[in-house]
Amino acid sequence: MALAEQFQLAVDALPPDWTGLRFDLRIEDESRYVEAATLLAQANAQGYSKSDWHWRVNVAHEFGHAAAPEVVTGTLALLDQVGIKGEIAFRDVRSGRVEVTHGWGRPESVRQEFRRRRAQ
Repeated sequence: MALAEQFQLAVDALPPDWTGLRFDLRIEDESRYVEAATLLAQANAQGYSKSDWHWRVNVAHEFGHAAAPEVVTGTLALLDQVGIKGEIAFRDVRSGRVEVTHGWGRPESVRQEFRRRRAQ
């Protein structure tokens, strides 16, 4: 299955309130690493130095310090177009939002309880 298609299927399966997604990417032909890295720079892929996986990609649903899903889909489609095959491993997904308020002067236990109650 193409990388872009695999990613899009995963995004489509997420709940509507998802906020962040993290996945690892490994390419089959390591001789094309530089070419793939050049394309993946658009999605701000972070390279691993000593790992079985080559890159970590962070994706933000509507806001945040990560790539938009549309950018990641397009970037993976570019890899598919030039014939770079690979594998994706989804590592983490976050969903739901918690109201943000200041917790100045409150102990950490109170802040954690507040987040727990608001997340439900």
